[in-house]
Amino acid sequence: MAVAVIGAGPAGLMAAETVAQGGADVTVYDAMPSAGRKFLMAGRGGLNLTHSEPLAAFLARYGHAQPHLEQVIEAFSPQALRDWSEALGQPTFVGSSGRVFPKAFKASPLLRAWLRRLDTMGVRLALRHRWTGWSENGHLKFQTPDGQREIDASATVLALGGASWPRLGSDGAWAETLAAKGVKVSTLRPANSGFTVAWSDIFRDRFEGQPLKGVALTFGAHTVRGEAVVTRSGIEGGAIYALSADLREAILSAGQATLHIALRPDLPSEELTARLSASKGKQSLSNFLRKAAHLSPVAIGLLQETAKVSGVSLSSLSPASLARLINAVPIQLNGTAPIARAISTAGGIAFDELDANFMIRRLPGVFAAGEMLDWEAPTGGYLLQASFATGAAAGKGVLKWLEERMANGE
Repeated sequence: MAVAVIGAGPAGLMAAETVAQGGADVTVYDAMPSAGRKFLMAGRGGLNLTHSEPLAAFLARYGHAQPHLEQVIEAFSPQALRDWSEALGQPTFVGSSGRVFPKAFKASPLLRAWLRRLDTMGVRLALRHRWTGWSENGHLKFQTPDGQREIDASATVLALGGASWPRLGSDGAWAETLAAKGVKVSTLRPANSGFTVAWSDIFRDRFEGQPLKGVALTFGAHTVRGEAVVTRSGIEGGAIYALSADLREAILSAGQATLHIALRPDLPSEELTARLSASKGKQSLSNFLRKAAHLSPVAIGLLQETAKVSGVSLSSLSPASLARLINAVPIQLNGTAPIARAISTAGGIAFDELDANFMIRRLPGVFAAGEMLDWEAPTGGYLLQASFATGAAAGKGVLKWLEERMANGE
């Protein structure tokens, strides 16, 4: 029986491997000229495959989707992913943050080894095949350089990704195709994304691209330590991404959200106040803040930007007030960066549209995996882990479906 996997990212390739291991005939279709383009992009700064934290804490990172992902991640766990990588000749290590990386620290050697393995298993790749839905007789339709092509598959795995970085292949166009079939698809939204801020021209021109290092970001009851980067249109970075789900929902609800940044989170208020109480002498305020509070130029610029917005002069603040501001700089976010620039996507196929084997109930024989499903997670290995695990789960679902059809003589 022929199985079609649509999407040559981690979820699709893992589904293909799982199905091929079960003895089925598998072809992977992808719109791009080569496989795993977004996977390769993810590895540009060091491929963060998964995370080493205890499984209970790991699973909690998936928020409302945890009950739907728990069993599949337990079945294809972080350790199982590490073992799989090592079997491809790419051993892993745990970084200082607990994140897990291949020792090669990039995606290309792992992807090459994986594609070689799939080839030896008989998995075929059909590239430059853009899926456009189903024909009247239920065949899969593809647009190819040679025109339209129809494929009759006994089972199909959809693993087309979300809508972030569309130039790498995942443009979210599938959402309308499935919605037209009556499948409930939550609106695709940016996840692990930056946010827009109405910076002044002076601040934007001087500090675009500058990092705020060792800061603590707070929104509501959540505080995250890390780094943020000033962009021309706003702010982004690892610490921002960790809060992005809450920030995004607040902006969708109220049109804005106020983020607070502690520029010197390791300095107690009393010590910071004491440092700022020293005589400034003939120093400029910027020089004084640089020496007394060890603030970087971009941090000082952020203070000045905030003071300008609020109509307050920094030099008029008492040492205690200035200390409070330094460790609670309010930044008003007025929008979310475009989904095309987000690292990942929230929204997708609702889990209640799937059965226990990741088959879409309304479309017998059609399975879904990866970022097409309605879940999101922070960066740190959680995105790839769930993509691999749901791909494996969908592959197992296909094998079970094929077995049942053969048993029924179909």
